[in-house]
Amino acid sequence: MKTRTIERTRLVPHTVDGQTEMVLDREVIEVPAPPRDWDQIVRTAVTVGAVVLVTASLTWTTASIGDLLSAVTITVVAYAAAVAFDASWIMCMGVEWLLRYDPERAKVARRAGRWALAVSMAAVFAHGYLMADTWVIGAVGAVVSALAKGGWSMAMRVHARPLDPRTQQWYVKRRAAVDGQLAMIPLRRELQRGRALVEAEQRSLGGVPEETGSADPEASGVPETAPENPEPQVSALNFGRVTTQDAVRNAWDAGIRDPEAVLRTVRKATGRDVPQSSVDRYLRALRVGA
Repeated sequence: MKTRTIERTRLVPHTVDGQTEMVLDREVIEVPAPPRDWDQIVRTAVTVGAVVLVTASLTWTTASIGDLLSAVTITVVAYAAAVAFDASWIMCMGVEWLLRYDPERAKVARRAGRWALAVSMAAVFAHGYLMADTWVIGAVGAVVSALAKGGWSMAMRVHARPLDPRTQQWYVKRRAAVDGQLAMIPLRRELQRGRALVEAEQRSLGGVPEETGSADPEASGVPETAPENPEPQVSALNFGRVTTQDAVRNAWDAGIRDPEAVLRTVRKATGRDVPQSSVDRYLRALRVGA
């Protein structure tokens, strides 16, 4: 049986002059070696082979199309533009891999990758045909990109983990819910910035009374239902049509000083998403008055 050597470290008690301390004890031991995972070795070899094929294809296509385009433009620009031909279908395959658990979205990347590959192969074929005056060389050169894409497709299949139809639907619904939450993050930030800008603008023009504020949600005049569980330490709050200023004053009178706690209390009292800036402004006024 094959074995391998490992070093094991553990804490052991050690006593000197009657004083015991826990010290590290290092021990080298022999343990059975696990059997060689040939599946993982082959999977790694396939992946490395696919990367080599894609690299060779990218180099060959860039050299061929760059040489073709250099007849009508400067060499640096021609070869820079030539990179785009193979890089396009390589990027599409990367997108297809990222969307492998969402077949409907992956179809667009797969279709775009095939068109990009066809354009790349046509350009390489044109280079070989024009330079050697024979279609055989052009066709052989064009096949390089097709072989590279086929090898990468096989590598993707080796690493893929297909889902059954029900699990696929479950994943799509969960993914949609998470995507919706992620999409709301920048939207909420945009709304908060917009409210702050409107409030600052109207305050600077003197068009909004200081005690109400244009960014306060109660300006719309739409009543809301009172929350069911107000904070127990704020018994004096009136969960009706109260303004932000009244809610902040009630929280202040109830002994709440932390801005975040006041914000939570005000939002419960008004039933609206009151911005932190409005609460801070009223708190500053109350601190000055105190």
